[in-house]
Amino acid sequence: MPAKAKADSLMPSWLPRVNKLITNPVQGLWAPYVPPYAVIVHRGRTSGRQYRTPVTAFRSGSRLAIPLPYGTGTDWVRNLLAADGGKVHRAGRLHTLARPHLADPAEIPQLPRMARLAAKRMRILVADLT
Repeated sequence: MPAKAKADSLMPSWLPRVNKLITNPVQGLWAPYVPPYAVIVHRGRTSGRQYRTPVTAFRSGSRLAIPLPYGTGTDWVRNLLAADGGKVHRAGRLHTLARPHLADPAEIPQLPRMARLAAKRMRILVADLT
């Protein structure tokens, strides 16, 4: 994990590896269908390979707010920001994510309640659903 991700991660350093090998494949089976869970579909910055990462995501109208307990330097966050978007499979539907960005503090009051609560402890990624 990059140093930046470690700096703002709330999780122990060993947990991302466990999640990647064990938890994510299992969560990936049901997360696309059971809100507030979702699966982010993104392309690797250098490999171009498609990846699927389970997350917790809160919807408010045409916006999706995703708390970042592993920090802003995780591969999926960096991939999504570099590509200026990706896809999300949520509630059984595939949506396009556009204009992803790290939430500005001024946006926090407009986010869903659970995202506002999460924002007190961690960064939030916000994207438009199109």
